[in-house]
Amino acid sequence: MHLTRRQKEILDYLGGYIGEHGYAPTIEEIGHHFGLSSLATVHKHLTNLQEKGLVKRAWNRSRALELVPSEVTVRAVEVPLLGRVAAGTPIEAIESTETIFVPEDMLGRGKTYVLQVKGDSMIEEQIRDGDYVIVEDRQSARDGEMVIALLSGENATLKKFYRESGGTIRLQPANSTMKPIYVDEEDVRVRGVVIGVLRRY
Repeated sequence: MHLTRRQKEILDYLGGYIGEHGYAPTIEEIGHHFGLSSLATVHKHLTNLQEKGLVKRAWNRSRALELVPSEVTVRAVEVPLLGRVAAGTPIEAIESTETIFVPEDMLGRGKTYVLQVKGDSMIEEQIRDGDYVIVEDRQSARDGEMVIALLSGENATLKKFYRESGGTIRLQPANSTMKPIYVDEEDVRVRGVVIGVLRRY
């Protein structure tokens, strides 16, 4: 059985909510949690889950959702593997034309690609040398997000992103033995935000 990313998110939310409260959320609470203003959209997702045999609903009660135990598989999607990125000293950005399969529920909302990590500057975020990071293609980031940053137009690095005073950007490693990189805002371009990690053993 295959689920879309949103269906999997809703199913996970239902499981967590029922586990915590002992009863299901209302349609309104589900909509509020996912920022869905239309209750018809929530009904549509729940109907799809019901048709797949994953939930049961009684229409005459407000908290009438019940999960049906099942084995759920999430479809894998082929996305570009665009080379390697440094978790350490910035290295030249190298792009390739390979692809890699990523579980659909790990994809970003926009264009998504994967980079292989070189170095251990993000080790305290559990990202190791040789891991693959899943990146949502974005040109801006919020403080604290983990980004792929391009320095001086050619050197790519994986770091946490922070804005400092005076137009300075701090690219912070997650390794207590390494120092942050400080650059002028005009000298750094965000190429994407990390939304997941893949590891092969």
